[in-house]
Order: sequence, then structure tokens, then C-alpha cells
Amino acid sequence: MSKGYWIALYKKIDDTSNLGNYAKKATDTIIEHGGRPLVRGGKYDVLEGDNFPRTVIWEFPNYETAQKCYNSSDYQAAWSLAKKTTVRNLQIVEGFSIE
Repeated sequence: MSKGYWIALYKKIDDTSNLGNYAKKATDTIIEHGGRPLVRGGKYDVLEGDNFPRTVIWEFPNYETAQKCYNSSDYQAAWSLAKKTTVRNLQIVEGFSIE
């Protein structure tokens, strides 16, 4: 079964404390769903396309679990802490393997 990934590209963050509160609360929920952080901010270079000040990628055991986590009441409660002051693109993507 292919893994699932959350890929979040943050366009605008108006209140970093709101985002920090969201991250603290969301991390526990994501980990409870088997999520593992692969990218959470850090150094970056824009080589093509738009600049996003923050990128976050979480890996999940599978696509369905990634969806279930996003739709959970705990995650939605966490996101409500930041969604009025944060603009992002968030996609759930099914992984691919050549193995």
C-alpha cells in the first residue's frame, strides 16, 4: 500500500503565535494518526515558481490515513487556531514507489 503525504505550502502567515499554537496542538493529532514529519520549515531556495515562506511535509502510513487525520475533529480544532491568520495550499498526495 502506498504512503500518503500532506504537502503544505504557506503563502502568508500574519500571526506566528497562532501558527505556533496550531503546530503544538496539531502535532500530537498527526502523530497519533501515524504521521511522521519530513519537512517543517528550514532553509530553502526558490529555483522556479512562487516563493512560499514555509513548507511542511508529513508522511502517513497510507493515503486513507492522511485523509482521516485531516478530517478528524482534533485536527480541525487545531487548524481553527491558525486558519484566520494563515493562508496555505494543502494537498494530500498518494505516494509512489518503483520497488
